Amino acid sequence: MANNDDDYYIKRTLDGDSASFGFLVDKYQNMVFTLAIKMLKHREESEEVSQDTFIKAYKSLSRFNGESKFSTWLYRVAYNTCLDRIKMNSKFNNDVEINDVTSNEIFQAENIFDSLENKERSVIVQECMNKLPEDERIIMHLFYFEELSLKEIVDVVSLSEGNIKVKLFRARKKLVTIFKESVEPEIYSSYEQ
Repeated sequence: MANNDDDYYIKRTLDGDSASFGFLVDKYQNMVFTLAIKMLKHREESEEVSQDTFIKAYKSLSRFNGESKFSTWLYRVAYNTCLDRIKMNSKFNNDVEINDVTSNEIFQAENIFDSLENKERSVIVQECMNKLPEDERIIMHLFYFEELSLKEIVDVVSLSEGNIKVKLFRARKKLVTIFKESVEPEIYSSYEQ
């Protein structure tokens, strides 16, 4: 029976059993690919970056010191690999201007959002998230969808906790603006008070 403890497979890999690394690849390939697709928005690029991530992780496994979870360390490797790919291909850069968003507008957007069917909601959220700048989109994804703690996100993206909080706040405001522009104006106006 296979041992599911990451440390066990890391140690075996470091001791020369390269097949043990296959367990870690199997365990984390979906996590790495999901992060890559969120950052790059292109399947082929994401598949290549996922492979590159595991190659880099394998080659630098001896530098994993166990201060964080292996998954957090691997997220960081994947994140940096995605950033490298984005730098090579600037067509993925995206920016949204923050308009003046009031608390009332955020509340109205949440009411509309709550009234949508789950499938509609999922499609709209993905479309809106894709319009965020890459760094904010990734932080939102890690925090809300991957449910990483702020500390774990700090380890992944190498920003301070305060900077991450600011980016989360800005991203939420931008999402409201994007949401207002994306949802049919008639639907949105019908919820205004």
